[in-house]
Amino acid sequence: MTLDPQAVPVLPDLTIVKIETVAVRVPLDRVYKGSHYRMTHRSTIITRVHTASGIIGEAYAGDEDAGLEEIDGIIHLELEPVLIGEDAFATERCWELARPATWNILRDRRLGLVATACVDLAIWDAVGKALSMPLHKLWGGYRNKVPVITIGGYYSEDANITAEVNGLVEAGFAGMKFKIGGLSPDEDAARFREARKAAGDSFNLAVDANQGWTPAEAIRFCKLVDDLNVMWFEEPCIWQNDRRAMRDVRLAAGVPVCAGQSEFSAAGCRDLMEAGSIDYLNFDSSWSGGPTEWRRAAAIASVYDVKMAHHEEPQAAAHLLASIPHGTFLEYFHPQRDPIWHNVIANRPELKDGHIALPTGPGLGWELDLDYIDKYTVVFNHDKTAH
Repeated sequence: MTLDPQAVPVLPDLTIVKIETVAVRVPLDRVYKGSHYRMTHRSTIITRVHTASGIIGEAYAGDEDAGLEEIDGIIHLELEPVLIGEDAFATERCWELARPATWNILRDRRLGLVATACVDLAIWDAVGKALSMPLHKLWGGYRNKVPVITIGGYYSEDANITAEVNGLVEAGFAGMKFKIGGLSPDEDAARFREARKAAGDSFNLAVDANQGWTPAEAIRFCKLVDDLNVMWFEEPCIWQNDRRAMRDVRLAAGVPVCAGQSEFSAAGCRDLMEAGSIDYLNFDSSWSGGPTEWRRAAAIASVYDVKMAHHEEPQAAAHLLASIPHGTFLEYFHPQRDPIWHNVIANRPELKDGHIALPTGPGLGWELDLDYIDKYTVVFNHDKTAH
């Protein structure tokens, strides 16, 4: 069979000519406290990769508040110079060229990883637009909707667990990730029991200790809530020996364990799986260099029979989780906890039967609210001669 050369589509020129960023910082209406952390702002960087054909890849990634200016500087001072003139279709090459931004041993490695993720996701958006294809289809197209859980149970003097959980059930979420690890196992078990009573048996309830407990404490908690159908126990143990610790909790308590958001690479995720530490991998594409690396981890998970989740970042996670057969729950926060997702995405889909539908437009398919972005934009002036 001979192909007619005129019938072969000509791809747009995706030579990268410029990278533009807009840093956004939004104050939260209260302080959100987990086991050992607190949040006062939600921040991100909107990245636009301009190409020779006029196609612009546009995405936002990361939720860093501390380090926001440094991430923005890495994009312009380290990534943009090596990517100008490169073909955005060459996603693997572009990712590799950006990798040295993570090699500075005197700098928090995650700063370079988030900077890389900003550019990587925007490049993929440009590729999807050039091919007139949504990213979840380009990446595998396994489904076109995903179930959604939200995060709650934060520690607060005026917390009302029953009212909070009732509100989430009424809002149509498929489930909830409940914060524990900041009190004793007995106290947190009582809090979780109240949440299960309010939610009913069919509501998916996971728990997240944010690396708050010793293995013995985590196992005790599991024994105390053994009858409450915990969907997964996320990051149960203190960080310094957590692969072995999570394995021990998983085997001793018989509860599914979820982790991976603290890993920087697909190789780190592989080690979690090889150690038998997890049942669910919630690798964060924004904290690990972008969807290119997340998809590598997902491929590894498929051969270990580990299911994929994603730590926050629903603007990217929805496409990634929908693209593969072992993708599970999308997670996103209440509007007050993540005002960026709920306000920047102008065409954010509504919950229906616990799911959201993926956008059908090319690339990420999200429409950004420029007025909201302008309201919370912060401006940095980077000295390009200092690098």
